[in-house]
Amino acid sequence: MLALSFAGLAVGAFLPSVPLLVVCTAGALATDITLHRWQRSVAVALGKLHATVTVRQVVRDMLLVTGLLRIEEQRYETRYLVLVCGLLLFYGLHFTCQALATVVRRTRTLPVLTRNIDASPLRLSPAPPALLLRRSGQRLLLFGVPSAAGLTATAVAGAARWAVGGIAVSAALMAVAAGVLLVRLLPRRRPVTGEQALEWFESWLAEYRPTVGMYFSGGTSSAYQANMWLEPLSRLEGRPIIVLRERFMVGKIASTDIPIVCLPKVADLMRLEHSTLKMLIHPSNSGKTSQVLRIPTIKHAFVNHGESDKLSSCNPYAKAYDEVWVAGPAARERYALAAVGVDDRDIVEIGRPQLDVIKPYAGAPTGPYTTVLYAPTWEGWDGNPGNTSVIEAGENIVRALLADPGVRLLYKPHPLTGSVDPRAGAANKRIQEMIRAANAVRAAEHAGERPAPSAAAELARRTAELDRLTTSAFRASADDAERMLLQTAPEPGRAAAVTAATAAWEAAYWASFPAWEHRIVVGARPSVYACFNVADLLISDVSSVISDYLASEKPYAVANTSGLSEQDFRDTFPTVRAGAVLTPDASGIPALLESVRHPEKDLYAEARAELKLHLLGPSDPPSVVRFNEAARALCAAADEHRAGMAVRNLSGIPRQRDAVAPLEGSAPGAESRGV
Repeated sequence: MLALSFAGLAVGAFLPSVPLLVVCTAGALATDITLHRWQRSVAVALGKLHATVTVRQVVRDMLLVTGLLRIEEQRYETRYLVLVCGLLLFYGLHFTCQALATVVRRTRTLPVLTRNIDASPLRLSPAPPALLLRRSGQRLLLFGVPSAAGLTATAVAGAARWAVGGIAVSAALMAVAAGVLLVRLLPRRRPVTGEQALEWFESWLAEYRPTVGMYFSGGTSSAYQANMWLEPLSRLEGRPIIVLRERFMVGKIASTDIPIVCLPKVADLMRLEHSTLKMLIHPSNSGKTSQVLRIPTIKHAFVNHGESDKLSSCNPYAKAYDEVWVAGPAARERYALAAVGVDDRDIVEIGRPQLDVIKPYAGAPTGPYTTVLYAPTWEGWDGNPGNTSVIEAGENIVRALLADPGVRLLYKPHPLTGSVDPRAGAANKRIQEMIRAANAVRAAEHAGERPAPSAAAELARRTAELDRLTTSAFRASADDAERMLLQTAPEPGRAAAVTAATAAWEAAYWASFPAWEHRIVVGARPSVYACFNVADLLISDVSSVISDYLASEKPYAVANTSGLSEQDFRDTFPTVRAGAVLTPDASGIPALLESVRHPEKDLYAEARAELKLHLLGPSDPPSVVRFNEAARALCAAADEHRAGMAVRNLSGIPRQRDAVAPLEGSAPGAESRGV
């Protein structure tokens, strides 16, 4: 009705015909009112095509004005009719482009997204220019420039040919854009259908035959939780795979050779049930985790993304998994004390396989500077003031460290700092300003004491080499389908090359600035483990950073902003018992630095060794071995479960809910209602 009304308006304006104008105007208005009253979905769809109610009203008014001009001064206004018709054609082509762009985007949005997999059978191709595919507003503005210029020239010169020419150019540009998009819809130019893509995915699963994997779902800032498990996963026996649920997360996962698949829809995720996949590790809990737990043929292990004494390390959600893999006895005790429903028999101690890259304690600092790593955690979701020290103690800690001329500070805040509490974000900014100011003072004191320019050049060269191995260069207009095409199966040996390039980059990074310069470490490089290896002392909060740092057995301190006394703080959080406790005023910093520089004054050396064993488990067998043994055992349990299912299916044994007899004395038909 809307299309017929506008078509009738156009005919009535061009003839001109007053009855037709009146009838079609009334029909168009009535249809628009109907859309917004009873068919809002259609109105929303038109809005996505940029045919909003405002635009429709403007076009309707233009047609009415055209009709009036034709009726009143038909002989003198004929030339302006050509301009109006040209503008209408231009807008019509714009809406056509928008509709074609929507269809093209849908054909290029497949139900499965991959990385590190050869997806050439899907007939993928580079995306059309973003100006045509996604930036409709910018396209309308840019393509409308010639018509605007022509109309302006006509207003000045009085010659209609300028307006005609400008409108013709704009309409031609829009027509070319529509043609480019239309070509992408030809059978040979469009990707396979969604069902064909899923069939290809199932055939790839049958050929690759994955056995172990990692499942991850989360927000834009949570990818680090999965990234810390990439290296351990790659070293497991079998064929690993990474299963994601959000499309944007495919690009957030760090460099790896492990095949990555993203299955946004639950129905498509269920296709894993009939694959060879036996087990999945889970670094975090999310709302979508329950969906994959429905697959009965896959066993699930919760590995978390770090362990600490905080309540988040004993989430009741953990009882939903087949097993909970923890680092050492401390986590087992933590679950028992929390009483969240996790059976002790389902807890497996595997250590922390990521920590084999951490160097052990080698004694007191040997150079002129003591390197202190301040790595506070974020504020968390529960509003507990003891979660992070940034707000109440961060500036005092940094001020005390900067006051010592023999300290080099590495400040590495948690990536989520300030995401919940704005005070944490503001304190984080002030801390960074303090560090920059201190660097300016030291630069004046140590004028000329900087590494040679070759050090910066070496870092740039190593950065370029590492980027080449770990990142893919995409056009600005590339979409998921194009990135999927380019991120194909990796070349053999890339993983080893990345490991070597990362080590070379880290060496070049630390050598690129003078020993006296403080550093603000944000982003993925250098990693927190690389910071561990150059630090002589760690100051942090109650978090998994403490547990991981204990692998080195180096001195550490924990900031107490919980409001508890020191003894209560130590009793409440066992990870604190082998380190110094700092009050919010940071008055204990000088004594802490003295104990680091003079190990004979270190009161916690033996306690750190004992706590390391308690938190991370024994060093023999290594954590990597225990992690692999746990995976092998869980895969065996999955095989046993599948074999049992096969026997039951062959013997025709009904499922338990089908075999339940109605209760004695129950009403007729009660069994069918689940009584």
